[in-house]
Amino acid sequence: MYTNPQELYTLGNKALLRLPKTAFFCSRNYPPDIERPTFLWAMEQRYRGQCVLSGFHSKLEQHVLRFLLQGDWQPIIQVLGRGIQPSTRFEYEVPVTAGRLLFVTPFEPAVQTVTQDTADIRNLLIADLADRFFIPFLTPGGNLDRLLRQEQLLNKPILTLDLPENQPLLDLGARVFSPRLALGHGGHPA
Repeated sequence: MYTNPQELYTLGNKALLRLPKTAFFCSRNYPPDIERPTFLWAMEQRYRGQCVLSGFHSKLEQHVLRFLLQGDWQPIIQVLGRGIQPSTRFEYEVPVTAGRLLFVTPFEPAVQTVTQDTADIRNLLIADLADRFFIPFLTPGGNLDRLLRQEQLLNKPILTLDLPENQPLLDLGARVFSPRLALGHGGHPA
């Protein structure tokens, strides 16, 4: 990890940063048929209590965040492309107080809007903090594609969905996600 966690603004349980973290990214424009397998992945994360790290910015990422927040103990780290606003604590009081949600940002509270530059910085931070990635869909040549081609990220494991459109991810060495627990084939978590 290149980022010093002491230099970040946080709200919530900082101990979540010590957990193994899976970064969840999805391009903004995605084929609708990826929603079901993406939710199967999210079900497995919730069942196993795996920490999910994301900006939760795209539509699908936001749906997955709402789903994950329904779990009793689902560790979640949301990295913001802006500063932590005063209303954030009120909006997410229950999961923050329960210690299962952490907001992280490199930006001071005065940064109130997400721009392309702040989104790029947020995505770099997510990638840096992550131990592995789940990317159900990537737009070739898009922001996420460019992010994953950075040298310091090339050795982190990537899971994706088995779609012809995800060939760029497979070319980077991604493995195809196969739902096991969510379909009752994997038994209990190890």
